[in-house]
Amino acid sequence: MTTLVIIDAANVIGSVPDGWWRDRRGAAERLRDRLARDGMPGQDEPVELVLVVEGAARGVESVPGVRVDQAPGSGDDRIVELVAEAPDRPRLVVTADRELRRRVGELGADVAGPRTVHGPS
Repeated sequence: MTTLVIIDAANVIGSVPDGWWRDRRGAAERLRDRLARDGMPGQDEPVELVLVVEGAARGVESVPGVRVDQAPGSGDDRIVELVAEAPDRPRLVVTADRELRRRVGELGADVAGPRTVHGPS
């Protein structure tokens, strides 16, 4: 079964001090493009990649291999909704946000930190 991988774009982008704050939308597009090109590091099984964007990163469009979900409000709340909407499949949420990790964990999702996407430094 295909694993639903939901990526907290703001949290993952914010985990690398590379100037992302000057262009949040551009940083989200770079993350999306890298995921579309390289896939999810360390995943041998098929995955469905969903990149959740919020705030200044809204407007980033989906590309083949990565669906971009525009959170209408809180990105964390949207991620919890996406996890809740898919109870019958494996779900992995990529974030370092402790409260979000707790919330999705209560719904049975696995969690991983931003290094899962960035790879080792």
